[in-house]
Amino acid sequence: MSAVRGTDTEVDRVTTDRTSGVRKLGVTLAYLICLAGTTIGVGAFGGTPIAEASGGVLAADATHLAPASPAFSIWSVIYLGLGAYTLWQWWDGDDRRRISWLAVASMLLNAAWILLVQAAQIWLTVVVILALVATLGVLLRRVVAIPARSRVEMLVVDGTFGLYLGWVCVATCANIAAALSASGFEGFGAPEVLAAVVLAVATAVGIALARFGGGRLAIAASLTWGLAWIGVARTIGPESTLTLWAAVLAAGSVAVTTLVVRLRRPQPAADMSEVAA
Repeated sequence: MSAVRGTDTEVDRVTTDRTSGVRKLGVTLAYLICLAGTTIGVGAFGGTPIAEASGGVLAADATHLAPASPAFSIWSVIYLGLGAYTLWQWWDGDDRRRISWLAVASMLLNAAWILLVQAAQIWLTVVVILALVATLGVLLRRVVAIPARSRVEMLVVDGTFGLYLGWVCVATCANIAAALSASGFEGFGAPEVLAAVVLAVATAVGIALARFGGGRLAIAASLTWGLAWIGVARTIGPESTLTLWAAVLAAGSVAVTTLVVRLRRPQPAADMSEVAA
């Protein structure tokens, strides 16, 4: 009987190793595809820069909810984090949070979004970015349920996907506004007011994420960053004092709420390293 148990154990180990290997390769391939899509999105390999693609509907001055161009530099940090996460998969090999395939989906959806922009399929980009938000939302739920075991995991997992989620929430608002604008929608004749309403909704989402995530700084940082740059863009074009102050209020509300939630949560001595989360 002991020989049979030993054989079963060996089979289980081989199966686990094979599954782990497939997962690691999947994450790595998805990251490479994501990078390839980004390369096309910046204008390489015959691609058109995103701000100029699809007739320029995603340019910084296209709608009242478009962030100013410098806002998009946050992608460099997110891609760096996704690369670190990919390497961490090979180094750590643990997926007890069951997020690897969600990470794969998020990177593939990001690449798909860029390709659809290049193809001027603006409404399909809305569908994709909504799927991306949903994917990252499920990923956040799993991350919150099981705390990180180390500072490294907190930085490359909690930090990376927190930034990713926060920024994509802002990008979703801009994306939908761009699609509506491309379809001829003019905001019921009051685009500034409608933009302010959307920013209020974004504020509510940011506050909800702060409460659900226990005041995670990464989510708040990217949300606040994106909202603030929407305000900056409204001093350039299309100019709007109302949208500017709505964006400033939204950014401030998310930042303050996150800090309050974070300060009020229990802080065990062994948990003081949660700076990146």
